Amino acid sequence: MSFEDLYRARGYWIGQTFDDLLQAAFDKHGSRVAIVDGDREVTYAELRDRALRLAAGFHGLGIGKGDRVVVQLPNTASYFEVIFALFRLGALPVFALPAHRAAEIGYFCSHTSAVAFVTTGVHEGFDHRSLAAAAGTARMIVDEDLASLYADPAGLPDGPSADELAFLQLSGGSTGLPKLIPRTHDDYLYSVRESADICRLTPDSVYLAVLPVAHNFTMSSPGVLGVLHAGGRIVLARRPDPATVLPLIAVERVTITAVVPPLAQLWIDAVAAMDEKPDLSSLQVLQVGGAKLGSTVAARVEPVLGCRLQQVFGMAEGLVNYTRLDDPDEIVLTTQGRPISPDDEILVVDDADEPVERGEVGHLLTRGPYTIKGYWNAEEHNRTAFTADGFYRTGDLVRHRADGYLVVEGRAKDQINRGGEKIAAEEVENHLLTHPAVHDVAVVAIPDAYLGERTCAFVVPRPGLSLTLPEIRSYLRERGLAAYKIPDRLNVVGAFPVTGVGKISRRELRAALRSLKEG
Repeated sequence: MSFEDLYRARGYWIGQTFDDLLQAAFDKHGSRVAIVDGDREVTYAELRDRALRLAAGFHGLGIGKGDRVVVQLPNTASYFEVIFALFRLGALPVFALPAHRAAEIGYFCSHTSAVAFVTTGVHEGFDHRSLAAAAGTARMIVDEDLASLYADPAGLPDGPSADELAFLQLSGGSTGLPKLIPRTHDDYLYSVRESADICRLTPDSVYLAVLPVAHNFTMSSPGVLGVLHAGGRIVLARRPDPATVLPLIAVERVTITAVVPPLAQLWIDAVAAMDEKPDLSSLQVLQVGGAKLGSTVAARVEPVLGCRLQQVFGMAEGLVNYTRLDDPDEIVLTTQGRPISPDDEILVVDDADEPVERGEVGHLLTRGPYTIKGYWNAEEHNRTAFTADGFYRTGDLVRHRADGYLVVEGRAKDQINRGGEKIAAEEVENHLLTHPAVHDVAVVAIPDAYLGERTCAFVVPRPGLSLTLPEIRSYLRERGLAAYKIPDRLNVVGAFPVTGVGKISRRELRAALRSLKEG
């Protein structure tokens, strides 16, 4: 029996599309509020109607099944109309983040041969319409113009089947530009449904979306899609700071929200410092994921915020782990959870791909009903990212406890996790190598108490030339690199330490950083 047949036989893949999910939510909860966007409330019936009419409008523009459409929208109700309209047509959203700039948008549009680029106007002081040139041949559609596209959906063509591709996500990656993660309706919605069940979502659940809704964490763990599946209410936060979110929790009676570790620490510190405490009595669960949460901060969640902590560890490529809401404190505070599915296969191996003893640190490999079998149009990379028998090499170093829970110990790949945002060192290095004063460069992670990791660029300058941090930061901004990828620190060196086989020794570079700090 093939894996696909096995997953269907065991009820993981049930033939549900994203359009089916929205239709089912409409049938059960039509008059209930689905989304709160500032002063605007959108019911399930309104969301369904708008998505269908927008699908008709996109169809009128020539967007159809299999077409790629880069979507870069902030946390607004329009995001949901756009993605469900595309899902209905069988077009594939390519999920970009609001922080992405010309370098990333240009790559997404060209690499996917996108036919359209849906974005916003001015957001956080940046005019996204300036990215039109980066979009190339893709037609730019700004969210403020969506209303003019609504059309009668009566003539819409048949939608996709559940085993077809639904969208492309971006991999954090460790080499060069991001790889694209192909997700089908069947595999992704299994993860959404199971996550909603594990997190005990109901029609009374109120989910506060503070991280970008295009993040895999915010989208499906259980995220906004899990809430729609359960018939609950999504409250969209434009900013993640305590001054914005704490009043929203009180006014909207939020029951669950999800943050990265730096935000958790920021909220905890803010509440702890307040003489007059905010009303957080409705908040039942704070999910923390995207990076490892330190046990010291974890232990402060319940005493300060008055809610249950749930640790989440996963990846857009598939595997997601949760601590369960009834787990004992020792598990919740010190592990990153256990997998969703009984058929999530976990291997922890050494550098030679040999299994390590249970509880020992090793490389995490995984295979399962919602983990991809390969990146989109990346045959060469897939040969190293996946084993011959289909296990995905996550790049994470973990301990697999006897009870099935995972403890994340670090990364094996040259990837920096800056407050939950994944940065491929090679991508930043490739940009810096174009600078006329740079002879060679290596970008490494440095520990940071707040963000978990920050980035440091070690640069060997060309003879007779010099560089400063403000200069390289300005240069990278001009090249259109997202702000979170720009190095936090610069170290100018005469040469790099190398390993026995002539590769740059990033371990020695990190050691040099520690010695500089100690000195």
